[in-house]
Amino acid sequence: MTLPEKVLALKSGQESVSVGEVVDCRVDTAMAHEALAQLVKPFREMGATRVWDPDRIVVPIDHWVPASSESSARMHKSIREFCKEFGLPHLYDIGRQGICHQILAEEGFCLPGDLVVGTDSHTNMAGALGCFASGIGPTEMASVFATGELWMRVPPTIRVELTGRLAPGVASKDVVLSVIGRIGDDGARYQAVEFGGEAIEAMPMYQRFTLTNMTTEMGAKTGMIAADAKTLAYLDATPMANGRRDEIRRHADLRPDPDARYARTVEVDCGALEPVVATPQSPENVKPVREVQLDHVDQVFIGSCTNARYEDLAEVAAVLKGRKVHPGTRLIVFPASTSIYQKCLETGVLQTITEAGGMFNAASCGACFGGMGGVLAEEEVCVSTSNRNYKGRMGHPTSQSYLVSPVTAAVTAVTGKLTDPRDFLKEEGTSIPA
Repeated sequence: MTLPEKVLALKSGQESVSVGEVVDCRVDTAMAHEALAQLVKPFREMGATRVWDPDRIVVPIDHWVPASSESSARMHKSIREFCKEFGLPHLYDIGRQGICHQILAEEGFCLPGDLVVGTDSHTNMAGALGCFASGIGPTEMASVFATGELWMRVPPTIRVELTGRLAPGVASKDVVLSVIGRIGDDGARYQAVEFGGEAIEAMPMYQRFTLTNMTTEMGAKTGMIAADAKTLAYLDATPMANGRRDEIRRHADLRPDPDARYARTVEVDCGALEPVVATPQSPENVKPVREVQLDHVDQVFIGSCTNARYEDLAEVAAVLKGRKVHPGTRLIVFPASTSIYQKCLETGVLQTITEAGGMFNAASCGACFGGMGGVLAEEEVCVSTSNRNYKGRMGHPTSQSYLVSPVTAAVTAVTGKLTDPRDFLKEEGTSIPA
């Protein structure tokens, strides 16, 4: 079996599963953000009077934070009331908020071998921790809240084998965009994507999260990376790890079988990659940065569940230190969680970015989905570290969004035009973040 198949076999209590088989699974963690407001009605209509396990439900308010309108305030109020009524202890509200996927990972709610479901398509991100993580709809989630169970159709698995080592100035964002460019934004539709290889072993966790996060942009049901020493070290540092060492390691040895059968294998030599950009209006429109001429950028957005971890923002600060954002270009930054915001404050990352002319915002999804804090006007151009650049994603339908890595975004903020970070930083005599 492949790694995703092994987790579904484990969660369904079977020795093995096969592609296309429908299995009834036990859910380990269920996450609902503002979509919780949509599941209240079906939850009550199915006759549920309690949730299956309050401690396994996580509710981060993350899209409109703080409330940007009376309607969003009303929605947030209904979520707080539901959590109070059913005794849900893991509500992440103002002051300890964060993007839902980051909260799941950094707080320790996702362990190797777990089945994790969330009311957001990028729930796939948690698969970097060795779990099967997938997005589902609010009505499905209402059923999970009531029963703790969910049927799944076992997906075929695509193996992405990453060899070599990334060169300075090239990030895992460039890797995953390159893969999407090869297989298309629906090339993994209802399939699982399993990453492996020597390049994965060399990657720190923050870069691995970027890979599994954007399997959603391939159409995948989930993206997974087998747990290793780096995974366990990350989990050991989470708030939920205290007293859970044995639980964290219980299924950390899950690996695909040597004779696992894959739908296809995609091989990528990471050492041969260069900085790339996904041009409008799809993540599959991938080209080398040096081949795309974009002489004016209205806004640079650094944030989203894809690239707003502390290490991402520290790389941005390293580029901006002693420099200024280009006149006519706006730089807005949304950290992925309150704890990341606090670390940026403590280490000077926040100060460096704001002194350069960037604007630091509260932890939230913010501009990523065109909701608040950086919405684009007609024909405006944004270079973004987000995961999607479909028509109207960040604002007006005629606006354009180009997807890049944090280092490429930071350099672009300084030059005011899309720039290959390797060329710029060599000329400036600055070491390129590796």
